[in-house]
Amino acid sequence: MSEQSSQSAIFTLADEIVDRLAESDPLFATEAGIPGYDHLLPDFSVAKRRRDQAQIVRDLQTLETLDAHGDVDRIAAAVIRERLSVQLALYEADEERRTFSVLNSPVAAIRQVFELMPLSTPENAKNVARRLGHVRASLETWRGALLITAAEHELPAARHIIGVADQADTCAAGAFSEFAERTATATGVDLETSGLRSAAKDAEAAYAELAAWMRSDLAPKASSKEACGEERYQRWSAYWSGATLDLHELYEWGYQDLKRINARMWEIARELLPAATSLVEVADLLDSDPARAIDGTDALLTMLKAFTARTTDELDGVHFDIDDRIRFCDARLAPEGSAAAPFYINPSEDLSRPGTTWFPTLGKTQFSWWRFASTWYHESIPGHHLQIATALLSSERQSRFHRLVGITSGYAEGWALYAERLMDELGYFSDLGDELGYLANQALRAARIVVDVGLHLELDAPSDIGVLGDLGDCSNKRWTAGMAVALLEEWAIQDHPMSVSEVDRYLGLPAQAISYKVGERIWLESREAAKQRLGDKFDLKAFHAHALVLGPMGLDDFSAEMALWDGGL
Repeated sequence: MSEQSSQSAIFTLADEIVDRLAESDPLFATEAGIPGYDHLLPDFSVAKRRRDQAQIVRDLQTLETLDAHGDVDRIAAAVIRERLSVQLALYEADEERRTFSVLNSPVAAIRQVFELMPLSTPENAKNVARRLGHVRASLETWRGALLITAAEHELPAARHIIGVADQADTCAAGAFSEFAERTATATGVDLETSGLRSAAKDAEAAYAELAAWMRSDLAPKASSKEACGEERYQRWSAYWSGATLDLHELYEWGYQDLKRINARMWEIARELLPAATSLVEVADLLDSDPARAIDGTDALLTMLKAFTARTTDELDGVHFDIDDRIRFCDARLAPEGSAAAPFYINPSEDLSRPGTTWFPTLGKTQFSWWRFASTWYHESIPGHHLQIATALLSSERQSRFHRLVGITSGYAEGWALYAERLMDELGYFSDLGDELGYLANQALRAARIVVDVGLHLELDAPSDIGVLGDLGDCSNKRWTAGMAVALLEEWAIQDHPMSVSEVDRYLGLPAQAISYKVGERIWLESREAAKQRLGDKFDLKAFHAHALVLGPMGLDDFSAEMALWDGGL
């Protein structure tokens, strides 16, 4: 793939779209590191969404008038076209405003964005105070949108409305005040005279009022139906994966993959605890092993950073060439009210803010490492951090839209899950406990396909699934949330709070959870196809380098582009 020698019309359009997105969505601007919007919060109103929808139509029309010159332009145009088209489909069906949960709502997004703001100067403190002062108005626009949505469509099920209300209450109980105090200390301003304290208190009051309103006024309007149905699910799967999927074939494939993974988990279980009658017993044994324990959050963060640094040193120059500018990946504790799973947030566009992994403690102070080794390969290096930060360095080959907006969950999560498997292939899980933790994560992602598709398409469980928890034999029974929780607990050895959180996630965010295994499947198929096509010319390091520089995109486009790879960079 040739490099872009000068700014093309397509790259110029990409820049313009990103600039408009930053102006339209200050949350995106802060996450991307685009200056000038850190004091603002979004307008979530229906009228604003309609304006955004009209702009997407105009951008797609403009794109079709531009000629592509070379592979770089062609790929840039394809990424813009695919991402804007699936976004437009969601807008046209009002999917975005009728789909929300603890993982995907203004309540979580507004709280998280403060953690991404720079805190070194008095001007930074002023931005924080001004943004805190906008929390109430921003939430009011969302409340108005919810009222319109309730009149026009079915709202999500009550579990999601109450879940977001609970999340808002958690933030209302001092989260913004704590952040305001941190800001004052970091920037050297007075907490009172800067307006930070009063703005934080008003933000907390606004969150508390929203929570009360959601319980009293919105929850009674909740849908009685958990499943979104196949039509809506296909729309969301296209958004999250950038692929056209045969959902029924995928359901069967996911179950077979889960059984394959579970068989190896039982082999390890019998070595670690020969008398075990469940995988949960083996997990309890590992959790109680003091040699695997990490005491305290300070020790946890120190270990996570050291683990990533060591992995970087060992992989650099061997399986990857890791640029010095992205070698560091931070680790922080997730804000209060976060969902149960760790996550990653990309560096700022100029790399002044490092990529960061976030660990939700859920109130715990002791952690068992066997559960998290593969997770940190997934979240940091060689997973999300290496992939996303590499894209940010590839401005000659990837448009600004491509780097900042083009990523799909299927591409990103698929790579991160592939990264876990790669580390297994390279022998990094020689400890049986660590391997069991890796396989539990693999089982979780395979189980997600089974229960996410099963719940939303209202399918029957497989005929040989057998007994799940205290629910008895669930073979051929219609999937329920309780069955899904039991499957995650027993087959993927997730604890109960995590399993409940996961199932809430699937029901509240259709098709996102399947993107992990769907993406990994495409990454592995692309690698195997390249091996078959290139024979002795195949080089794993070159495969990784080309795929990462190719950049984020939908999985159908990615698969097609990788089929063209000739073995070089």
